[in-house]
Amino acid sequence: MIFYQEEKIAMFIDGANLYATARTLGFDIDYKRLLKIFASKGQLVRAFYYTALVEDQEYSPIRPLVDWLDYNGYTMVTKPTKEYTDISGRKKIKGNMDIELAIDVMEMCQHVDHIILFSGDGDFTRLVEAAQRRGVRVTVVSTIRSQPPMVADDLRRQADNFLDLHDLGDHIARQPSQSGDQPEEIARAEETLSRTAPVEEVAVNG
Repeated sequence: MIFYQEEKIAMFIDGANLYATARTLGFDIDYKRLLKIFASKGQLVRAFYYTALVEDQEYSPIRPLVDWLDYNGYTMVTKPTKEYTDISGRKKIKGNMDIELAIDVMEMCQHVDHIILFSGDGDFTRLVEAAQRRGVRVTVVSTIRSQPPMVADDLRRQADNFLDLHDLGDHIARQPSQSGDQPEEIARAEETLSRTAPVEEVAVNG
């Protein structure tokens, strides 16, 4: 990893994408360890985490994860999902946080030297380019160890640095002995996240 202690750093985490990538690699993330490792690499200004929430549920299954991260050093950015009916009459849920993430990246460019983007989504390629034009270095965190790779080739090429999540596994994986740090309900919330959010549109039964 190429980091400089005097750099101001901001983390931008596409929650569903990061979770899906970690599970593909066979581990769950300890978010305290994740925050700590990047805080040690420079001056961490902020760590943003993006996820959509189903608004019409009395109790959202991923609320424990959102609350836990909010109380443990992350800046949570959420929005309600939208339900609609497609041309075949099927109900679908849409929850895309790309615009929110992109706006925050552009706003933070004037305050930081280095952006860490946790996503493999090729839609962010132009965003990375725009941040670089403003003098900000961008590191993309995803993986090429899966089949197919979780990171878009264009995004990986555009980034100043690419960090494979596989290589971070030993440092950020959640261990069974650490379950007290992240309660079991967090693991259940993450499992819900994997079912509802990695794709933009998810069919709803019924």
